[in-house]
Amino acid sequence: MFLPASFFIGLRYSKSQRHSGFVSFITFFSIAGIVLGVASLITVVSVMNGFEGELKKRILGIVPHVVVNVKPSTDSITVGSKVFNNWQETSEKLLSLPHVTYITPFLQSEALIQSNKALQGVLLVGVLPELEQHNIINTHMVLGDLVSLNETPYSVVIGKALAYKLNVTLGDTIRIVLPNKTVFTPMGRIPVQRTFTITGVFNVGSEVDGSVVYMHSKYGAKLLKQKGDGISHLRLYLDDAFNAETLTEQVQSEFTELEFITWKNSQGALFSAVKMEKNMMWLMLSLIIAVAAFNIVSALVMVVIDKQGEIGILQTLGMNRKNILNIFIVQGVSNGVWGVLIGTILGILITLNLNTILSTVGISILGPAFSGQNLPVNLNISNVAVIIFSALFTSFLATLYPAYRASKTLPAEVLRNE
Repeated sequence: MFLPASFFIGLRYSKSQRHSGFVSFITFFSIAGIVLGVASLITVVSVMNGFEGELKKRILGIVPHVVVNVKPSTDSITVGSKVFNNWQETSEKLLSLPHVTYITPFLQSEALIQSNKALQGVLLVGVLPELEQHNIINTHMVLGDLVSLNETPYSVVIGKALAYKLNVTLGDTIRIVLPNKTVFTPMGRIPVQRTFTITGVFNVGSEVDGSVVYMHSKYGAKLLKQKGDGISHLRLYLDDAFNAETLTEQVQSEFTELEFITWKNSQGALFSAVKMEKNMMWLMLSLIIAVAAFNIVSALVMVVIDKQGEIGILQTLGMNRKNILNIFIVQGVSNGVWGVLIGTILGILITLNLNTILSTVGISILGPAFSGQNLPVNLNISNVAVIIFSALFTSFLATLYPAYRASKTLPAEVLRNE
């Protein structure tokens, strides 16, 4: 196969064993640095993607993507509350919006939940169990099920973490207290409260396991002293939770009587922190590749000095400065290509077998409490492509200065002492 002379010579230089030991040493470690940087970046970014995906599934599986309620200033709410007059009709209209896949009604209120052992503040959520097929807790029930809220009057489904803290289990009774609502009794004004039976326990594996309590909206409305089913909010399920802001911006002007609240109001800080941490990991590990690129510069500068006589001879044989420039660009980039290729293969292999490697060496990154769970890993091909391109581009930039110095060599000056 025909190769340009500059390309052929550049490849020969990259494979040559005639460099000084120090030059070969620096060249080896520049390639090793790129291998380490690329492999580390692929592995760490894949783990960060996995954590982000787990947070998205576990937290945004319970936290509504978008909550819709009626603005207090409208006439479509009952006096003293924010209950929908006709939530079914509103749901039909909202279901036609872009990105909306499913809608469920619910009511919510802050409350205290009390057992014989402890007292805990919770978010009380009243639902219609027959409409909650898309709720993630259906697939994360430890005891009982969500449908039991239809079968047992004044029953609740709680998280495993909350059940552990209250020291209760299936069939036990707990007391729910509404400190913001009071009733008159012969003993004076006291908070609204009632006992409920636990008919289900779920374990999603997130902080909501200890802070959310589900009950039937009918009994929630009675507890809150509201008429009917007491539906005060609509939960919008989206095809992607990160489309929430786009959706609300598009429809806010169309549904002026409704208020749209996205998940970012409650969980936005957490995901922003994860994103910032991911970006910082990108930056720090990219510096490894940058350091390796500086080693390429050092190695090439010394090769240029070592090859001064050969550069002069090539120029006298008719090679112009562009050809000389290309020789050393090819030599430096070929080292970068080898580093990126080996690093990519190594990074993908480590990523795909990370949990096996960790279990083999007996390391539990998630800690003793999560020893039975695997580290979440999500190998994203687009991220791998960005890493490969960035590493190759950095390697190319590293060759420009040494190659430029080589092209400026004056053959008469070099060959005078040969």
